[in-house]
Amino acid sequence: QVQLVESGGGLVQAGDSLRLSCVASGRTFSFYAMGWFRQAPGKEHEFVAAINWNGGSTHYADSVKGRFTISRDNAKNTVYLQMNSLEPSDTAVYYCAADRSGNYHYAIDEYAYRGQGTQVTVSS
Repeated sequence: QVQLVESGGGLVQAGDSLRLSCVASGRTFSFYAMGWFRQAPGKEHEFVAAINWNGGSTHYADSVKGRFTISRDNAKNTVYLQMNSLEPSDTAVYYCAADRSGNYHYAIDEYAYRGQGTQVTVSS
């Protein structure tokens, strides 16, 4: 069983930056692919970014490409999402998710584990 805990959300203004963190329990974190998703009120989960088990491959949604960066530190069991040039449309609850296969997916339901989420609110 893997537990994921997100942090780093908050209320910011458009153009500001935030860095989200997701800490995973367990000794096999380095084998997991990790993904970030977000869910705005009344909407489905939206893929944001993903990274494979060793950080050698990443993928981003078109809406965040060039503004967000996903990274991981396997020694700290942590995956990060650096978010720059935030826009009001980025407002959502952000979730991290983990998959045992080591390969990332674009749908949150394909991940075995997910965290409770952290709220990001961007004001205009």
